[in-house]
Amino acid sequence: MLVIGTAAGQRPTQRTRATTPSSQTAPSGVITAIKVEGNQRIETGTILSYLLVQPGDQFDQDRLDRSLKTLYATGLFQDVRLGRSGDTLVVRVVENPVVNRVAFEGNHKLTDDQLRSDIQLRPRAVFTPALADADRLHILDMYAKKGYYDATVEPQIIHLDQNRVDVVFQINDGAATLISKIVINGNKAFSEDRLAEVINSRESRWWRFLSSSDQYEPERLAYDKELLRRFYLKNGYADIQITDASAELSPDRKGFFLSFTVDEGARYRVGKITINSQLRNLTPAQLKPTLQFASGDWYDGDAVGRTSDLIEEAVHNRGYAFVEVKPRVERNTEKHTVDLTFDVGEGPRVYVERIDIVGNTRTQDQVIRREFRLAEGDPYSADLVRRSKTRLTDLGYFQSVDITTAQGSAPDKAILTTNISEKATGELSFGGGYSTDAGALIDVGLSESNLVGTGINAGINGTLAQFRSSIDASVTDPYFLGRNLVGGADMFLIQTQYLGTEPYDERRAGFSLRLGYDFNEHLRQVWSYSLVNRDVFNIQPYAGIFIQNEAGTTLLSQISQTLTIDYRDSKVLPHTGYIIEGGTDLAGIGGDARFVRGNLNAAYYISLERLLGSPDWGLKFAGSTGYMALLPGGREEIIDRFFLGGDNLRGFFIGGAGPHDTVYGSPLGGRFIWTQTTEMRYPLPVSPDLGLTGRAFVDVGGLTQASFRNGGGCTAAAGVSCQIDASAAPRVGAGVGISWQTAFGLINVDLTPFVIKQPGDQTQLFRFGFGTRF
Repeated sequence: MLVIGTAAGQRPTQRTRATTPSSQTAPSGVITAIKVEGNQRIETGTILSYLLVQPGDQFDQDRLDRSLKTLYATGLFQDVRLGRSGDTLVVRVVENPVVNRVAFEGNHKLTDDQLRSDIQLRPRAVFTPALADADRLHILDMYAKKGYYDATVEPQIIHLDQNRVDVVFQINDGAATLISKIVINGNKAFSEDRLAEVINSRESRWWRFLSSSDQYEPERLAYDKELLRRFYLKNGYADIQITDASAELSPDRKGFFLSFTVDEGARYRVGKITINSQLRNLTPAQLKPTLQFASGDWYDGDAVGRTSDLIEEAVHNRGYAFVEVKPRVERNTEKHTVDLTFDVGEGPRVYVERIDIVGNTRTQDQVIRREFRLAEGDPYSADLVRRSKTRLTDLGYFQSVDITTAQGSAPDKAILTTNISEKATGELSFGGGYSTDAGALIDVGLSESNLVGTGINAGINGTLAQFRSSIDASVTDPYFLGRNLVGGADMFLIQTQYLGTEPYDERRAGFSLRLGYDFNEHLRQVWSYSLVNRDVFNIQPYAGIFIQNEAGTTLLSQISQTLTIDYRDSKVLPHTGYIIEGGTDLAGIGGDARFVRGNLNAAYYISLERLLGSPDWGLKFAGSTGYMALLPGGREEIIDRFFLGGDNLRGFFIGGAGPHDTVYGSPLGGRFIWTQTTEMRYPLPVSPDLGLTGRAFVDVGGLTQASFRNGGGCTAAAGVSCQIDASAAPRVGAGVGISWQTAFGLINVDLTPFVIKQPGDQTQLFRFGFGTRF
């Protein structure tokens, strides 16, 4: 028999010729039949379908070679041989085994499910050594992404009957391969320590056990390179070049050495600034307030981008639908100045043809579409697209949000595709902590911020603490009735044990209804109605007569409104901008209380980053005032008054500053309050990875108008016990504090050693707050 094929287990890489011991000529003749041998699972017809010859064809050497390669390419066979017996073509195959089971042993840093989901071998799939080796390399890559470059993986093949195999990957996690050293070369203007704070990668330290920043990742190295470049551009180095960014694995595979080489160049100042407006009725002078720098300032690459965005936004706000802002940068290498020109013109007339949403398996389309600042058919605006992306990200429903723009059915039409990746929005939380106000506390909560994909926020929360315990349930619809309305309801039960500052306990139970709306991006108003049953009990025997008269239950029926103007750059951690809140309360539509109460709060934030080089430097100026007027026919309650101390005046206990009775010292509150806070934030001389920031503050405040209607039930027979000490002199608290953002929660500590007080005030040197959820 003439054999046309390859040795067992070898894949053909070149044409195989038919040979006989005495001849080098190719086989000839007509194939009368094809016989398949050795197949067990694979049907004969399946094998024949891969052949490029059939009975009646010639014994063509080229077609036979290609048939051989085609059979190997299926991956179904361990060995294939083509032979000739007379005029019969004989196909002998050895099938690859079938995977019976895939198992992992020795893995601790990655679970079996994580490994199994990313490999190719599966039970009942065909096994090949190439697939096993590919999976081995893939597992090593998975460990490398986790920072374990020292891991080893060895596939073990266990042969079973019926041509089956078990594949067992023997894994040794090894030790985590962390970043041992970061070296920056060529830097002159900034120290190596300062530049090390700019990049995301960090050298391994014991306190980073909850962070991955000390693990090497190639993508992070490329990002670090870009961060260095942006940092230098931000600080005036327009010629900056990062000539090298490399990572080297130590010989023992236990650590990485990162190296960056910078070529700083000269530092540039801003020279001439020009705004060229090509739009009708729009002058450069009208756009000048948007500039984020002035001539003579150090050049800031980030500020150029911010200015372009602000100019575009300002032009849009003036009614121009299509606008394009092109910044031009001209460097003068001799004078080391940068001339900036902003060309403002009409952009291409492009309209939004369609908005597509991809990836929302749970969140309803309408919940996403209502956050867009533009709709189908509107003029396209890159600024509005950015704002839409920010609004979607701020919802907290998605892990990632990406909006891409593509040309539509015509050059003047655009299709916006929103790709989102959803995340879990439900939370079952258990927490604990300690605060000066509430004492030791335990917190349990169940909440869902995107109820069945509708965007409705619902939850129930309970807190058990030494001095203040509560349980409340709430539901909020951010688009009530499908309109620009925020509707919500709350039910609550709160019990407060005042102990040191007040000789009584208080319990509140009730509900509130809320309805709010946004006038625009910065102005909103919220209305609410509350019905609350208040019970003052457990009054101590030593309490004064004003406190004794508070005993019992009262009903509060109150309508409130809050108007907010918010121009802060961030609602969570503001650095610039301001916020003003004005609120009023009207009690007397039913219930026992009769009063009108108003308050005004404002805060202004100034970033010192341009002066001091760090975003952690900043100033905050805040002030508040409130007034309460009594209405005829109502009962005046101490618990409805303003109190001074605690959060609104550090250095004093809650209610510890202000009017009090002269005999027992019990705080009585007041109907007029004012406070002012000046605070400076600053970075601490420790690694930024620790999450520590410092602050210095001065709080000033006053509380007056403490007299009671009709003497508060205090008769002349009571004598001195009716007297109230209500000094209008300002109280002052000055000190320092730190905030520590940990993986377990935010810790706030304030130390206020300098106070200006009046007789009878209760001071508080140390104020501490900590809480977490897990």
